[in-house]
Amino acid sequence: MRVLGREFVCTTDRAVFSGKGLDEGTRVLLETAEVQAGARILDLGAGWGAVAVALGVRYGCEAVCVERNARAAALCQRNLERNGVHGKVLVGDGLAPVADERFDLILLNPPIRAGKGVYYPWLHKAKEHLRAGGSLWVVVRTSQGAKSLRRELEASYDDVRDAAIKHGYRVYCAR
Repeated sequence: MRVLGREFVCTTDRAVFSGKGLDEGTRVLLETAEVQAGARILDLGAGWGAVAVALGVRYGCEAVCVERNARAAALCQRNLERNGVHGKVLVGDGLAPVADERFDLILLNPPIRAGKGVYYPWLHKAKEHLRAGGSLWVVVRTSQGAKSLRRELEASYDDVRDAAIKHGYRVYCAR
């Protein structure tokens, strides 16, 4: 995959989200997120690890990945190792696997097809997992509920902004 001005070697699979390579929404998220060198990030719903790999290599981030699909989690682990990213992959739903952990950034391309009942709770609970000054970054296709997702974020966060509107996607930053 090529993103952030670099080429990364990753293994994908047709049995996982974006199995043919980097999807456009995740690309927009990666190109928009404001990341400090050495940040501790959570790639929530990591899939095969595109976010963790790109940010881990580009910014030297410590990446924690949570993925409920065991096949995707195994690919994610392989991709972190192959690209020399310091981090770990946890199998589980939402934020439960990182119950007591805190992050500088949490990044999410939500599983829209799973429904709001699955990922809306993650938006609210993510706040508890941010370090002071931390931020939640969420990408959503404009036509797939971007405005309602923003309202949901505004219910839990003091500062929600449109970080990008690009290629039919919106990236929100919540602090």
